[in-house]
Amino acid sequence: MSTFVAVDLGATSGRVMLGRVSGGHVELSEAHRFPTGPRERPGGGLRWDIERIHDEVVEGLRKTEATDPVSIGLDAWAVDYGLVDADGRLLGDVRSYRDPRTEGMADRLREYVDDSALYAANGLQYLPFNTVYQLLAEPELGDRTMLLVPDLLAFRLTGERGAEVTNASTTGLLDATTREWAWDLVSRTPIPPGLLPPLRKPGDTIGVLTGGTPIVAVASHDTASAVAAVPAASDQFAYISCGTWSLVGLELPAPVLTEAARAANFTNEAGIDGTVRFLRNTMGLWLLSESLRVWGNPSLDELLTAAAGEPAFRSVINPDDPVFLAPGDIPARIALACRDTGQPVPDGPAAMVRTILESLALAHASSVHAATRLSGHPVDVVHLVGGGSRNRLLCQFTADACGTPLLAGPVEASALGNILVQARAAGLVTRLRDVSTADPLVAYEPHGDPGPWRAAAHRVGIEI
Repeated sequence: MSTFVAVDLGATSGRVMLGRVSGGHVELSEAHRFPTGPRERPGGGLRWDIERIHDEVVEGLRKTEATDPVSIGLDAWAVDYGLVDADGRLLGDVRSYRDPRTEGMADRLREYVDDSALYAANGLQYLPFNTVYQLLAEPELGDRTMLLVPDLLAFRLTGERGAEVTNASTTGLLDATTREWAWDLVSRTPIPPGLLPPLRKPGDTIGVLTGGTPIVAVASHDTASAVAAVPAASDQFAYISCGTWSLVGLELPAPVLTEAARAANFTNEAGIDGTVRFLRNTMGLWLLSESLRVWGNPSLDELLTAAAGEPAFRSVINPDDPVFLAPGDIPARIALACRDTGQPVPDGPAAMVRTILESLALAHASSVHAATRLSGHPVDVVHLVGGGSRNRLLCQFTADACGTPLLAGPVEASALGNILVQARAAGLVTRLRDVSTADPLVAYEPHGDPGPWRAAAHRVGIEI
């Protein structure tokens, strides 16, 4: 049995996981868990406490030393970065993608390149916090290197600078076809080319810790790692990586760079082994976690049981409305959205949870159906992985809204994909999806007529 360590950082929590690989089977266990969420700093704006996150990662690695791991891999959320000078010093804070500083940056980028030309080059969904917009909001970019969060932590552990390609594809500065930096695009913007570090691929060795353990590049965008761990039996599947965000789409052999894909706000991000993650970011369980926080963190299990008994489709929202992006009183914003669309305001937390989960299921179904339509790629099953796979009510609603069988699990998909790439680099795994885990899959069959789901979606401008 060989042991690998996955550092898996989400936007609300981080974990250091052990993966024991033997005979085509992986056994995961948690060594260390800690909160990661951004904090409001004096003077305004949301920042990641990267020093604390680094210290927590080091503590987690210390706890795994006795297992004598073969290697370590790091994955994290996308788009955010730190700027490092020639001496390796981090210049300023690492801003959160929820920080409002990118307001107006999309219009500024249009002064240099129009939307169609931008999409033809990077294939990236428009999101106001894409890295390219964050960089345009920086007061100074000269004589420094941009390191995305997992690459920044790897640099601090090994001294090696670089950008792993799956996460680099979320910046808006990577060519969607060649998987190299889009130098022609960069040359048309104020972003200095020297800002971008050398690219590396999953499986490359980044460097070695002081004790001699190598750090291996994995699919360092946590969604790319999660998709690598989807236990699909064929290529005719859709995936939903459901956590703070829901990343909904298909795994394809080539990008879809049509005007229709751009208009539908689909992204083409780099996946493992040259694949493309053709997907749409939709708001995920952020709506639920922020609501629970506002309510004083009541029992989620009790709320889900109560929500199951609430009337169906009484009120729904469009989860991707920008009003839900920033932290704050999400229930109050949902109430306002319901009033604006002439729907009843959910009466109490259970009704509000029902609204959130039905609305997320509508958004999931919309993205699954749009992805298949835009790509011409058929789907016979939806795999929902990540923390959302524990939410049985959301899984059933999603199967119903999609009208397609759904398999839920594994929960720790990002950590599992991280481990699998390391194990393959070590020669212990050939095909990632041939490896089994102890995490059981739960099957959900669609129930009832999909008509009421379509009618509810129509109320808030969602097409399914």
